[in-house]
Amino acid sequence: MNIVNTLTLRHLKQNKRRTLVTMIGVIISVSMVTAVATLVFSFADVMIRQTIADTGEWHIQYQDITKVQLAAIQGDDAAKTVAITRDLGYAPLEGGQNPNKPYLFIKEYDAQGFAQFQVKLSKGRLPHTDKEVVISEPVATNAKVKYEIGDHLRLRVGERFEQGGDQPLDQTDPLRRKDGTLTETLQHSMIRDYTVVGFIKRPLWETTFAPGYTIISYVDDHTIGGNDRVNASVVLQHVNPFLFAHAERLAENNQIKNVQYHNDLLHYYGLSSSGAASSMMFSLSAIIMGVIMIGSVALIYNAFAISVSERFRHLGMLASVGATKRQKRNSVFFEGIIIGLISIPIGILCGLAGIGITFWFMNTMIEGALWTNEKLKLIVTPLSLLMACLVSMLTILVSTYLPAIKASRVSAMDAIRQTTDVKLTAKAVKTSKIIRKLFGIEAEIGLKNLKRNKRRYHAILFSLVISIVLFLTVSFFTTGMTQSLELSREGANYDIEVSYSNGKRTDDRLMQSIVSLDGVTEYNVIHELDGNAWVNAAYIANELKEKVKQDKSLLQDGKYPYGIKIHALDDSSLQAYARAVGADYEQLTDPDHPAAIVMDTIHYKDMDTGKYVQAKAIYTNVGQSIELTSFNKENGEETKSNKVMVAGLTGQAPMGMNSIGIGGLNMVVSERVMNRLADDEDLANASAYLHLTSTEPMKTQQEIEEMNETNLNVYNVYQSRKSEEQQILLMTVFAYGFIVLISAISVANIFNTISTGLALRKREFAMLKSVGMTPKGFAKMMNYESVFYGIKSLLFGLPVSFVVMVLIYRAFAKKFSYGFTLPWMSILSVIVGVFVIVSSAIVYSGAKVKKENIIDALKQENI
Repeated sequence: MNIVNTLTLRHLKQNKRRTLVTMIGVIISVSMVTAVATLVFSFADVMIRQTIADTGEWHIQYQDITKVQLAAIQGDDAAKTVAITRDLGYAPLEGGQNPNKPYLFIKEYDAQGFAQFQVKLSKGRLPHTDKEVVISEPVATNAKVKYEIGDHLRLRVGERFEQGGDQPLDQTDPLRRKDGTLTETLQHSMIRDYTVVGFIKRPLWETTFAPGYTIISYVDDHTIGGNDRVNASVVLQHVNPFLFAHAERLAENNQIKNVQYHNDLLHYYGLSSSGAASSMMFSLSAIIMGVIMIGSVALIYNAFAISVSERFRHLGMLASVGATKRQKRNSVFFEGIIIGLISIPIGILCGLAGIGITFWFMNTMIEGALWTNEKLKLIVTPLSLLMACLVSMLTILVSTYLPAIKASRVSAMDAIRQTTDVKLTAKAVKTSKIIRKLFGIEAEIGLKNLKRNKRRYHAILFSLVISIVLFLTVSFFTTGMTQSLELSREGANYDIEVSYSNGKRTDDRLMQSIVSLDGVTEYNVIHELDGNAWVNAAYIANELKEKVKQDKSLLQDGKYPYGIKIHALDDSSLQAYARAVGADYEQLTDPDHPAAIVMDTIHYKDMDTGKYVQAKAIYTNVGQSIELTSFNKENGEETKSNKVMVAGLTGQAPMGMNSIGIGGLNMVVSERVMNRLADDEDLANASAYLHLTSTEPMKTQQEIEEMNETNLNVYNVYQSRKSEEQQILLMTVFAYGFIVLISAISVANIFNTISTGLALRKREFAMLKSVGMTPKGFAKMMNYESVFYGIKSLLFGLPVSFVVMVLIYRAFAKKFSYGFTLPWMSILSVIVGVFVIVSSAIVYSGAKVKKENIIDALKQENI
């Protein structure tokens, strides 16, 4: 080690406080990078495991393939495993007690398929031949049909077809029934003989509204005939962006027509077959990583900039005894290396420990709030550690470069006299006379202090601006992520929907018996009627205005036809809903003056672009009226109906109401108003739905089905709702955790910069006191300095934050379309937070400075 490095090391040891402050800055930055990298990998891991548990492990599925095509897929070098599956069809379930599930649904898997699709055996063994089956437990518990191991089954297996339909129905298609009678038949039937060899748990991928109970048999490439068709579910050796092109190329070379991708799973690998989704994810990742990198560089740069500023006299002494520019520059680089070698390992450990503790709390929350066995695990991969080390080393290199160049250029005399940071020209320290007149001489001195110490002033200002940008960027990003997830949800905010298959109103007696079941926590009844309205072209949705520009014939007398859905809620549900959206309940229940709550904000998926869109369905105001029209049933002519006044506007739907597309409008009314708007025949044919939430949705569904009401349709969305709520909750926890992390780093950054800066000004403060500045005047000067810091940082930080927000919004807009709104609460929090933090840091540091003896402070050389 050369003499300059030896002196640098000795200087670091002698100035323990400054060295510690610099190391803390680096440790915080490294912790942030490590925490973010680990959080991303761990979050992706839990969602991958949950998706595999729900829908099986596969990346690509080649459907409806022959034995020859299967051999080509199995020979593909990119494939790690290939599972053979086949949906054989449906067979009537003899003796079944559930009229909504009259079938057995027969699937076939090979040995690999049983493993990949998470088939959980509860008794017996799995099939080894195509003459054996395992039966799901709900056949016994729900359908009340008992089988034993060793029983022989003879099943008539066929495909479901709706009357008049030419496409077969599958498990995602509910039972087709009208007035209690099935309107579907089994076709292309064949007789199959099986032996029961075991029982399995209900597969998670079997939806609760599926018309058939799952039983699984065996298939492999030896039992497939030349004309048989199967599906091949492939797990790849390496999941990368090239898998889509590879799969298409393989399918084209082997004349395979149907290729499906497991998008729910690939999404958590950061991949998507959608160009818009991939572009959005890449853009967002680049923006967020850029912000984190800038924040890290700023944090470490400030620490080294202040360190070098304090070391100028030391560097000047080195120059006076012959140290070259290169030696002085390398001295700063050497300091960065030493601090990095100590701080990076500590920062990585702190980041991992912080995330580990966070996961411990999050798992407790997830276990109590979600129906999942999957927990967050601390995923520490070589890649995440390498990323943290590389990013940290890069930030230290960038952060030390400018201070090192600055150190190499300082002359011996300037450094020893410490005149490099202090500019005493009249122009440099000139202040407005208004400042002195309005705020006094203390404010003027405070402002001059900032101007004459520009380097430290700029370091503190830059730190504040970066902190503002970091906080607002992360806040806007997480809000955008949550809003995007909300847009992509199916919108089911209930567990179970009950309706009559003949479309008639629900029986009050039956409804009361259902809502009285144990476990039902909340419910509402919605009666639906269809209507029409002609809306003035000035009030229609923007998307419709674009259509009208291209085709004027869409208008009639300057009005556009809207499809109206009128939803009537029972009194208790309507009262709660009106209170939630701020509408007058009494006004809604007056049949002589019909009024409705209008859903003016909607979200839907645009089938043309694939975007999830949030838009205004109509532009109207509370107090205006919408004139409904109806058709004469005898001659088909349009007749005028009553005007309905808008009693409230909202984007919040009551339980069970689905969003409607552009050109349609949802209106919520009372039952009395609906009776006023419709005649007896319309009311008799109105659709009615009971929506409810339950503490035990599966048990509640079974109890409803055991009522043996053949006209009753029970639609359980608990499983899909569970998945949606899991994503929303995890994203919310992730968002607030990240905001807390950024806030902590910002506060530490500002305190570090301001307190260190003020500590370096002890001699300056001592000079002011020596010429007569009172403690009250000193406190006043410090307060004005904090105000100047806060105002200036907001003037720079808010516009920069706005630019970054626009970039993030445009990245989201590639897949999701919703209005740009500024996060006003976050902005208000930032404004208040900046002044509170700056004032606290200055008051804290100022209190320590005030205790200093004037003579000792004037003689002090370092901190």
